[in-house]
Amino acid sequence: MSSPLLEGVPTLDDLDAAGRRVFLRADLNVPLRDGEVADDLRIQSSLATIRRLCDQGARVVVASHLGRPKGEPDDASSMAPVGRRLGELLGREVHIARDVVGPDARAKAVGLADGEVLLIENLRWDPGETANDDAYADALASLGEVYVDDAFGAAHRAHASITGVPARLEGYAGELLARELDVLGALLADPPRPYVAVLGGAKVSDKLTVLDNLLDRVDAVCVGGAMAFTFLVAEGHDVGGSRVEADQVDNVRELVAAARRRGVDILLPTDVVVAEEFDEHAAARTVATESMPADAMGLDIGPETAGVYARTIAGAGSVFWNGPMGVFEWASFAGGTRTVAEAVADAPGFTVVGGGDSAAAIRSLGLDDRVDHVSTGGGASLELLEGKELPGVVALRR
Repeated sequence: MSSPLLEGVPTLDDLDAAGRRVFLRADLNVPLRDGEVADDLRIQSSLATIRRLCDQGARVVVASHLGRPKGEPDDASSMAPVGRRLGELLGREVHIARDVVGPDARAKAVGLADGEVLLIENLRWDPGETANDDAYADALASLGEVYVDDAFGAAHRAHASITGVPARLEGYAGELLARELDVLGALLADPPRPYVAVLGGAKVSDKLTVLDNLLDRVDAVCVGGAMAFTFLVAEGHDVGGSRVEADQVDNVRELVAAARRRGVDILLPTDVVVAEEFDEHAAARTVATESMPADAMGLDIGPETAGVYARTIAGAGSVFWNGPMGVFEWASFAGGTRTVAEAVADAPGFTVVGGGDSAAAIRSLGLDDRVDHVSTGGGASLELLEGKELPGVVALRR
């Protein structure tokens, strides 16, 4: 598969990094628990680029954000635990700066030897990051001689480390970013058919633009999660106490009509798992969509629906999945997501999981190594499939 999104974007194949200080924007925004990394998927995803640069003899200055600090130092969002885990996975020492662009980061960056790695502190400890402040971008760029962006999960943000630094240094796409653009761009261009999109999650308003853009590309859409209930209401169903975005019903009705005019199948739940309250331990039961009780809410697609979606996935040439089918964190309401995840893992076609909760779900089930591509960026992958240009990619394009 080849992607038009990579046109004009230099990659590591175009870079001779030997002896040069490389400012590497990575996405190491991982969950922490008790001061340690709880899930290192994003760190592992960055290893190929870091190792390649080190093997070339580059002096690598790694930068990332972590969590949502309010533009000032905050021990709870320190990169130190990430640096320790990165060093363990790399099998080499990772120097850790105590600041972002302060004296410690500057001294350690200048002192790097060929093949060494430095991790600076949380980029968002300074308000200049999210504001794309010129002075902050200048300070970040001064830590390197060349720029590599491997942070696909942040590529949709016009932040200082994403767009400001490559305006000051020659920029290249790292291996992870290039792979994401290659795979997701191919789904936009000429995917193997039939092409099936499986979309779930809480809010239909988050996915409407994606759906609209996909209608000219996909052959079928399987709808799950809480967003399915807005679709069901648009089709005239009573969904009891289920979550519905009332202000989106007309938009959904128009989208479904447009899909049918294009010959795109919109598959909706025919049965759902309901409970009388939104609680992990609430009693769960399966009911037909057409007979949902007024005092219950839907928290998962039912087994009949999950089976239909699984068979649709099995017959696909390409599959894109974004969003769980229910409240998969709770065992009683995880069946639909598990069935879909297993179907995607077993599918003979080209399979892509679009980051976010669906990536977390397939990883928690131990099925991620049976999927062709698990994206590291939920928001970024959705914006690409909406047809938007990502600021981080535009900043690299020559």
